[in-house]
Amino acid sequence: MIGWVGDIEKRTLENETFRTVLFTGGQAQLTVMRLAPGEDIGRERHPDRDQFIRIEEGQARIELGRDEDGVDEAHDVSDDWAIVMPAGIWHNVINTGSSELKLYSLYAPPEHADGTVHRTKADAQAAERTE
Repeated sequence: MIGWVGDIEKRTLENETFRTVLFTGGQAQLTVMRLAPGEDIGRERHPDRDQFIRIEEGQARIELGRDEDGVDEAHDVSDDWAIVMPAGIWHNVINTGSSELKLYSLYAPPEHADGTVHRTKADAQAAERTE
């Protein structure tokens, strides 16, 4: 396939991994994610890429900050909400619901190696330490 064409809602809702890369192009990347109740992505920032997230199912708190230790904004979101984190902004996504949080994310440019599958957050953290 030249690009990626698919039912993103279905792929997101059926995803059973912390993170799976669905597509990596030269300028953007599409991933799906699942967070267990109480789980978070982990406070992070991407100095050279923007990130878009869409919540398909669940409830979350989005935290955004200009520096590593501060939260300048916090937003409670749920199904069908979208969030854009500009390059350089610290952020975290925390599942605040009692069921799984299902979302998809676009990075521009790509963030993860093509074909990446992190079954758990621990797997993702271990991979990041080796990069």
